Amino acid sequence: MSLKYKVCMFDLDGTLCNTLDSIAYFANEALVFHGITPIEVNEYKNFVGNGADMLIRRMLKFALGDYSEELYKSVRKKYDEFYESEPLKLVEPYEGILKLLDKLSNMGVKLAVLSNKPDDMTKAVVKGILGDKFSYVQGQKKEFPKKPDPTAPLFILNEIGEKPENCLYLGDSGVDMQTAKNSGFTACGVSWGFRSVEELKENGADFIACTADDILNLFN
Repeated sequence: MSLKYKVCMFDLDGTLCNTLDSIAYFANEALVFHGITPIEVNEYKNFVGNGADMLIRRMLKFALGDYSEELYKSVRKKYDEFYESEPLKLVEPYEGILKLLDKLSNMGVKLAVLSNKPDDMTKAVVKGILGDKFSYVQGQKKEFPKKPDPTAPLFILNEIGEKPENCLYLGDSGVDMQTAKNSGFTACGVSWGFRSVEELKENGADFIACTADDILNLFN
């Protein structure tokens, strides 16, 4: 069978797995440790997407307004410690995702994950929740700029041995759509994630998937 796309590259948080409760739990633990009132879970939808550094800065800005660099560093350190102690806590795959991954793999599609979540946490969540179906999994590493810079996605694609025009990139945020466009990939936004469909469209989504089956249909 001739595949329309040979590679399907996914964002993680808000795309493959619902990690919002998990992120909020550990972030709030870090805030409470420093005597700061925890933040409602839904507010974290606006904090995630650009890596842990921006997550911490956004939540401190929301909680306090002004904050010191010393406080930022301390909260980030505690957040990392709490998260690393139990990275699968409150994490679930979205409906239909596990079946989608199986079907794509059986079709011969190469699967990859690229997240702005720290690399060790990305690998832990993918392996623990989604298994070993992926050809390549990468989170944020110091030697790579964060998404939407194309360096990391193009590096992964080169490691897999495919061309940009053969890659479908899926994500739930404007950052993800920009990542796809900057890399020469086809951009598919998912409606079930942390950001709005309007944001996905405004940032160049070629397609919007409302269910996992919508993604499968793009390969036919």
